[in-house]
Amino acid sequence: MLVFQSVRGWLLAATTLTWVVHAADWPATPLPQYDRLFQRTNDWTGADGDFTVTLTNGLSLWLFSDTFVGGVQNGHRTHTTMVHNSAAWQHGLDPASATVEFFHRQTVAGRPDSLITPADGHGWFWLFDAVMTQDRLYLFLQQIESTEDHSAFGFRQTGVTLGEVTNPLDPPTQWHLRQQRLPFAQFGGAENRGFGSAVLATNGYVYVYGYREHRGDGKHMILARAPATAVLDFPAWQFRTHDGWTNDVSGLADLCPRLASEYSVSWLPALQRYVLVCTENGLSDKIIARTAPDPWGPWSASRVLYHCPETTWSHHVFCYAAKAHPGLALEPGEFILTYAANSFQLSEVIHDARLYWPRFLKVQVQ
Repeated sequence: MLVFQSVRGWLLAATTLTWVVHAADWPATPLPQYDRLFQRTNDWTGADGDFTVTLTNGLSLWLFSDTFVGGVQNGHRTHTTMVHNSAAWQHGLDPASATVEFFHRQTVAGRPDSLITPADGHGWFWLFDAVMTQDRLYLFLQQIESTEDHSAFGFRQTGVTLGEVTNPLDPPTQWHLRQQRLPFAQFGGAENRGFGSAVLATNGYVYVYGYREHRGDGKHMILARAPATAVLDFPAWQFRTHDGWTNDVSGLADLCPRLASEYSVSWLPALQRYVLVCTENGLSDKIIARTAPDPWGPWSASRVLYHCPETTWSHHVFCYAAKAHPGLALEPGEFILTYAANSFQLSEVIHDARLYWPRFLKVQVQ
C-alpha cells in the first residue's frame, strides 16, 4: 500500500509539473478583428460583463451589464446614455465574417432603457452567466442598488434572481421571462455569498459557480449544482463541501482563492481538464488560469496568461471581468478570452472611447 501510494503521488506530481510547464507556454494574443466587431460608433457603444451562451449552432448570445448607448466621434463618446444591461446575438464564429446584433429597450419617451428590469421594482440587474437546457434559457441576474458613495463603486448587491426564458430563440426584446429570487444568496453582513459567476452544464447537472467574500479576505469560489431537468427546483439543489455534496447551503466549502465575482469555468478538450479563467483578485492587470480534473477541483496553482496593457494608459484605468468563451473557439486547442478596461473617472470613459469594450484574446494550448 505504501509503495502504491508513493507511485500514485509521483504520478500526480508529474501530471502537475506537466501542467505547470505547458501553462507557462500558453501564448495569449490580442484579436483586433474581434475588437473591431464590437467597437461601434452608434447605438450600442460599449459595455462590461461580457458573458456568452451558445443558443444554436452558429448563434451565440452575449449578455452585458452597464451599457453605453449613443455615439462615438473622434475617439469620444457623444450624446451618451448608460443603461444597466443589454444583449447581443453573434451570428457565426469567425470574426472576419461574423455579424453582431444588439438589443436593449426604449422608454415610452423613446430614450434607451435596460433590457431586463427587476420585477419587484428595486434597483437594477447586471447580467451574469447563463445556460441553455431543455429549450430553456436560465439567466443569473445580480440585483444592485445605489449607495451614497459617489465613487465608481457607489453600489451594493442586494440579491440574485434566476430568470427563466421560455422562448430563448426569439429576439431578447421579445423574451418571456419569469423571475425567481435565489434563496441561497446572502449580502450585507460580514460575509457576502453570490451565485452565477459562471455556469456549466455537464453530466446531467447545471453547475452554478459563485463566490464567498469574507471581510478582508477576498473572494473564494463556491459551487452549487441543480438537476438539468429541474433548475428552478431549489430544494433539489446541492452544495459542494470539501469532500462531497450536501443539501445544506451552510456546508459550502471555499474551493479556490483570489477570485473575482465573475469568471469562467469550461472544459478544454485539448487538455482533458476544466479551465478556470479570471482577473486575479477581481481588479488587476493579470489574467490568470487554473485547471482541474473535475468541475469542483482540485484547482492547480494559478498561471498568468496575460498582462492587460490598458492600465498603463492612466493611473485611473483598471481591468477586470476576464473570462473564457468556449463556444467561440474555432479549434479544440484554443479558447477565446475577453476582459474589460474601465476608469475610476467616468469622464475619462466618456472622453477616451478606447475604454469600455470587450477586449479579445486568443489562447493557444501547446
